[in-house]
Amino acid sequence: MLNFALKYRPKKLDEIIGQQHLLGQDAVLQRLIETGHLSHTFFYGPPGCGKTTLARIIAKELDIPFYEMNATSLKIEDLRKIFKEYHNALQKPLIFIDEVHRLSKNQQEVLLPFMENSAALIIGASTENPYYSLTAAMRSRSHLFELTAVSQEEMAKHLNTIIKLEELEVADEAKEYLVFSSGGDVRAMLNLLESAKAVKKQISFETLKQIRPHAMQAGSSESESHYELTSAMIKSIRGSDIDASVYYLARLIDGGEPAEFIARRLAILASEDIGNANPPALNLASSTLNIVKHIGYPEARISLSQLVIYLASSPKSNSAYLAINSALKAIENGEIHPIPSHIKTHAKAYVYPHDFGGWVEQSYLSKPLHFYKTQQIGFEKTLWQWHEKIKNDKTLL
Repeated sequence: MLNFALKYRPKKLDEIIGQQHLLGQDAVLQRLIETGHLSHTFFYGPPGCGKTTLARIIAKELDIPFYEMNATSLKIEDLRKIFKEYHNALQKPLIFIDEVHRLSKNQQEVLLPFMENSAALIIGASTENPYYSLTAAMRSRSHLFELTAVSQEEMAKHLNTIIKLEELEVADEAKEYLVFSSGGDVRAMLNLLESAKAVKKQISFETLKQIRPHAMQAGSSESESHYELTSAMIKSIRGSDIDASVYYLARLIDGGEPAEFIARRLAILASEDIGNANPPALNLASSTLNIVKHIGYPEARISLSQLVIYLASSPKSNSAYLAINSALKAIENGEIHPIPSHIKTHAKAYVYPHDFGGWVEQSYLSKPLHFYKTQQIGFEKTLWQWHEKIKNDKTLL
């Protein structure tokens, strides 16, 4: 017997819950699907928002064979077998790859020629933005669409429909908890409903709490989703408020936020908001990310707390963040200059700085460009003093 999540999985585009920004009248993705002009595509968004379902429906709408794979177990020989089978076929298959952010570089390189020749329609899905894990060649051959968590209103409407179809008795307080505690994850909501039904057909709030003691995302309303709580934690750390930082960390942990997600956000902050004002912050963030991957909750909460307190207590500087943004903006605006000939590979005119005590007058850009502005905060001040001494008075080092 099918479980609720499979039994009530949408089978047509107009049955998909939410995602009005992508589907519906005049929505771009829907038009691409209906006109048969959808190219290789990657979906990303939180669990239970319909990524896999959408890929299956696309295959049905286009009336093409569907192959479902996972990047963590994908074998290159399996891909080659599929491509070989459809080599001379008029109808090309849709290959769906879940957790696409885990594709290795080698796997991506195998896919490239088949994507280029349209040997199959490749659709990937991920709970993370795969943009940064895909090679430039993969990105240039595909589109990226973000799916969002299903709203509480849409979740409640869907829940009421299923309760009626299943002829269940669900208390109002239980309905609210089913919706809220699932954090926009339709699959999680239906799984909880089904488990509660197995206990007792008259579903109560108390039964649900025994099965799922904590909400899957923290907050008392949709406006306080895990995105808002994460933002509040980051801003509290940036503002050097230790107690507020630990409070929002606790909210995220209590709401079931994965320890790895929190650690990744803190690692980004260590560079973006602290940077060279306190370089060890990035080392501690990296260590914490590695640790929580191996130990998990409940012990991971201690490592995360240690890191949050350290980051909130650290001097803050965003000069590294501003420098790279400035450089990328310059390149985007056409600042593309040739590499000076004397620093190219095997250039005979290159002057080796170590032969001159560590520094020698020499240009490394064909046109002067300036992106970095030191804020002289914390260790960043010392770094700048080192930089100036290297050029002006090496004996001071």
